[in-house]
Amino acid sequence: MTFDQIEAKMRASLSQFTGLGAKVKFDFGADGALFLDATKVPTVSREPVDVNTTLKISLADFVKLSDGKLSPTLAFTFGKLKVQGDMGVAMKLAGMLDD
Repeated sequence: MTFDQIEAKMRASLSQFTGLGAKVKFDFGADGALFLDATKVPTVSREPVDVNTTLKISLADFVKLSDGKLSPTLAFTFGKLKVQGDMGVAMKLAGMLDD
């Protein structure tokens, strides 16, 4: 899955982030970054914004995560997912992705 496809998939499923109440950066390293603003009505953008939490993960591992083939907890435990900032936001987001 390409970066553009991941962005489209996130846009199509924005309703799952309702209630997060935070801004998150998904940092895919050299592949780019997406910014989720779920403080009100969730939006996703490539434009940088000040965030509460940054999630660093490879594009391939993010695809597995979003497809339910990789648990957020296991990804974090094995170092495939790194969290910077508000860990509470990351935990809430993990719960939303597990649903």
